[in-house]
Amino acid sequence: MTSLAIRRYEERLAKDPDSLAFARVADAHRKAGRVQEAISLCREGLERFPEHATARLVLAKALLDAADPEGALAEVRALLRVDPTDAQAHRLAAELERRAGRYAEALGHFRQAATIDPSDRESRMLAEALEGGAKRAGVSPLARLLEDESFATVSFGTVCLEQGLVDEAAHVFLRVLGKEPGHQIARTRLEETLRIKTQKRKGS
Repeated sequence: MTSLAIRRYEERLAKDPDSLAFARVADAHRKAGRVQEAISLCREGLERFPEHATARLVLAKALLDAADPEGALAEVRALLRVDPTDAQAHRLAAELERRAGRYAEALGHFRQAATIDPSDRESRMLAEALEGGAKRAGVSPLARLLEDESFATVSFGTVCLEQGLVDEAAHVFLRVLGKEPGHQIARTRLEETLRIKTQKRKGS
């Protein structure tokens, strides 16, 4: 949205404060880097229209841009309480939970997003990665290694990743994080693994 278009919407809002255009203006401000303006507009509008889903989603994104991920997550949760079938909200919730290291919660949201929107291949793929590769490995020797506690290490996960075993690597890093939630290297490697999986799927 151009600056001229934003001004026109702002003029419309000035003439009609009850207009729903505030959500579009707020999103335009957010995309232009004017995050605080976006937050203020959304909060003011949501006082009048508390169930405006688009505005609440824009507010969540603006709060994330303002380095307030927990505030963003609170808004997404409020949105999902009103409409639990909002796939976009589930995707954002999954990303926020994942960044916070709450992988079980992230998995649940990715599954919901993929169920609601069957065309959402990325959410389905990330859900598969967070579930780990053990399912597909079956009863193979690798599957037994994956379940062996002594192999739940960053080193073994890195070896899996280097061999192209992306799902298995994710499974190992998640097990490390299950034992040590604050393990920063494991978290970084898991994010790298999920990124690689996403890129491979997009390139296929």
